[in-house]
Amino acid sequence: MQHHRSCHLCEALCGVVLESEGERVTAVRGDDDDAFSRGYICPKATSLGDIHHDPDRLRKPLRRTASGGFEEIDWETALSLAGSRLVEVRQRHGRKGVAVYLGNPTIHNLGATLGSQLFGIALGSHNRYSATSVDQLPKMLAAYTMYGHQLLMSVPDVDRTDLFVIFGANPLVSNGSIMSAPGMKRRLDEIRQRGGRVVVFDPRRTETARVATEHHFVRPGTDALVVLSLLHVVFADGLVRLGHLREHVTGLDEVRALATDFSPERTAAATGVSAAVVRELARAIADTGRAAVYGRVGVSIQEFGGLANWLIEVLNAVTGHLDTPGGMMFTTPAVDLVGLGTLLGQQGSFGRIKSRVRGAPGFSGELPVSCLAEEIETPGDGQVRALVTVAGNPVLSTPNGRRLDRALASLDFMVSIDPYLNETTRHAHLILPPTFALEREHYDVALHAFAVRNTARWSAPMFERGPDQRHDWEILTDLAARVTAKGDALDPLREAAARIAAQVVTPKRLLDGLMRVGPYGLRRSLFAGLTMKRLEASPHGIDLGALERRLPERLFTRDKKVHLAPPELVADVPRLRARIADYEAPAEGELLLIGRRALRSNNSWGHNLVRMVKGPPRCTLKLHPRDAEARGITAGDAVTITSRTGAVTAPVELSDEVMPGVASLPHGWGHNREGTRMRVASAHAGVSLNDVTDEQSLDALCGTANLTGVPVRVARVAPVTDAAH
Repeated sequence: MQHHRSCHLCEALCGVVLESEGERVTAVRGDDDDAFSRGYICPKATSLGDIHHDPDRLRKPLRRTASGGFEEIDWETALSLAGSRLVEVRQRHGRKGVAVYLGNPTIHNLGATLGSQLFGIALGSHNRYSATSVDQLPKMLAAYTMYGHQLLMSVPDVDRTDLFVIFGANPLVSNGSIMSAPGMKRRLDEIRQRGGRVVVFDPRRTETARVATEHHFVRPGTDALVVLSLLHVVFADGLVRLGHLREHVTGLDEVRALATDFSPERTAAATGVSAAVVRELARAIADTGRAAVYGRVGVSIQEFGGLANWLIEVLNAVTGHLDTPGGMMFTTPAVDLVGLGTLLGQQGSFGRIKSRVRGAPGFSGELPVSCLAEEIETPGDGQVRALVTVAGNPVLSTPNGRRLDRALASLDFMVSIDPYLNETTRHAHLILPPTFALEREHYDVALHAFAVRNTARWSAPMFERGPDQRHDWEILTDLAARVTAKGDALDPLREAAARIAAQVVTPKRLLDGLMRVGPYGLRRSLFAGLTMKRLEASPHGIDLGALERRLPERLFTRDKKVHLAPPELVADVPRLRARIADYEAPAEGELLLIGRRALRSNNSWGHNLVRMVKGPPRCTLKLHPRDAEARGITAGDAVTITSRTGAVTAPVELSDEVMPGVASLPHGWGHNREGTRMRVASAHAGVSLNDVTDEQSLDALCGTANLTGVPVRVARVAPVTDAAH
């Protein structure tokens, strides 16, 4: 039997064909007829059946026992316990006493995306955290301050560009990020085949850099300086070309003045990028009719991520490559999240709330996750005493995971909506496991909004869920009803209303309604508009066309203009200027630690699958031979990597793919903590990068964790034998 659906394991939106015999997945391949991916899949997609059948995947609720173990319980008991304990903590400690953390997989799950919003509203706490503040928050901040909406994020029109400049991104491994683009190798090859260039700036010669036209090392944390120098040349050489946005921008003179002090010659020693490279590239960007400058995770998770993301948007705008074919454009998705967010008053906010202990800025109702441990540990009004996690593993994915690990153990109550007993959920008093992708319906409501082409695709369930299983949205809406109703004089009425609404307004019905009022819905034709019925009849998805110009109509600023010089961002430039001397003279003996991604191990869930972890160990520290020689380190040695927050030990791999002065350790490992039920992962534990990152090191502007360019010292321990591998 064949089944068509989208793979949900990353942002690429790849169409896959799964074959089954009875209840077993027997094969997974790319869908050659898919409207977007055209047959491409990566190795992760082949593991969909492995995850579905994984014996470690939880299928019934688990309750912590008095002895510290777990026992299975029924759903009514579990949900009743979760609701009553959350309400109990809220009544004793106030609304801020309960916190919520949403992990990255939430955005890849229609039910979890919708259900978590409802649950958050019902809970009513400002202590909300998510993977946003260790990922794309600076990009959202640029969108909010420049265009008036946090979700109006620009996307590279990679299929039509002739010059693609990439800062801190590795799309050959990620298949795009805030740039859903399956088959990036083909897309990059096509740029070169039409005579174009692909230019990569990264402290590591990544998989993408290896196939690019050119690669330039850049010192971690200095991307904003490089982009300011590019802007300096654009202004100094008279290369400003605003195009159709000429009458729709403000702040051009302010940006011109800011860039004056940042000539390529002034920044070269700090960034490691020569003035000649910057000057040639600035002129090429301005003189190329179709060019896009794109930055991603590497330019977000650093101490000047807010400035770097803003300046990249400005560079595209002033060279005529914003909202222009072949440049950075805005999508027209079937479900208009931007319009919906505006309707619900969720265009964004910045700095309206601050964390209790440190005073770190909040963004759109969320606080930086780097502050979560201290909010749990520090007594006083608003101390977090209960936590709900949804599809996340922050002990491995957020800075100073060891501190958070200790803090979670001190909570009065913790409930995790998660299919695994992992490094984070082992601290939960209750684990509520949802169905897996092949047992539920799905539409990538968020990711279609950031794809390089407008498409739509519906995924029906492949298998019936078991009688003891619940979908994410069912769990979340049930909990929402329980925490909304308790303690109110209208308890029975409110709870009944919430339960009825949850049954009537299912994700599928809501999606149908949103598509009908969307850009391809009823306004086009009462009969030919995009509906669920039409989507379900299109197993390979629907192509809705190339990206189109959307500005100025799509702007949500009060004056309907692009704000090139938001005051909050302009005010942060002096902080960057003051750091130049530090970058020019790094501390003796220190290396700057960066993460790295690998195609087979992007998702830590994949570490529990033999298919994904077999072969040579991937959790190695990559060092430049020059840095290794200076420390008496040879290939295969075990070394300690020590930072302010702690130390880990890993085997060394020597490679000139990392910039001298830089060390690279992959993200997502560290499965050596007791009390988990991930047998394959535990046998391939590795070490956690976030055991040595620093929760005190944030982008002071926006609160994003500084996870790249972490100062560390590396020292030899002993050779690693073949047996140790």
